[in-house]
Amino acid sequence: MTALIRRLLVLFVRVMVGARSEWRGCTPDTRRRIYFANHNSHVDTVAVMAALPYQVRRLTHPVAARDYWGMSALRRFIAEKGLRAVLIDRKPLPDSNPLEPLERLLEEGRSILIFPEGTRSATEEIAPFRSGIYRLACRFPDVDLVPIHLDNLQRILPKGSILIVPITCTARFGKPLRVEPGEGKEAFLARARAAIIELADGGRVA
Repeated sequence: MTALIRRLLVLFVRVMVGARSEWRGCTPDTRRRIYFANHNSHVDTVAVMAALPYQVRRLTHPVAARDYWGMSALRRFIAEKGLRAVLIDRKPLPDSNPLEPLERLLEEGRSILIFPEGTRSATEEIAPFRSGIYRLACRFPDVDLVPIHLDNLQRILPKGSILIVPITCTARFGKPLRVEPGEGKEAFLARARAAIIELADGGRVA
């Protein structure tokens, strides 16, 4: 049943918004990766998952905010069963590690999808990244971090809206990143954010 729901979600997004993929800086691969994307809409997660080939999608777990997707049994079911999402706390308790479930998945050889801005933007501007992506990059220095830029989704289902407007969406996958020797948190976060902005500007990555 849950597998059928996942297929229907992917089919729905492909029909409604296209969810095309452009692999500009890498190719699809089943090796564990950390995918990270800009965040404008509730459709973002499903759009990325729909853009991934099946063999990659089945090994990839999106990260979702517990305070939103855990609010009702229906939302939780869609997130955890429909999307295989991992729910995390955006305001964790002191001395807790909200990244622990993500670290566990990466240790098992699976991939994750995160949105480093932390919350949806009301505009097309990409907000500064939070530190979680840097902590994961340092914890798993041999794992590629693949930037993704999603276009048009802010217009398809903007923050505060419940109506979907059918517009073709493209997920552009860029050149993988890793933390460079001696690179600090702020420098890495700025570089990761710039990688998505470059994809937004239509830059071709070698």
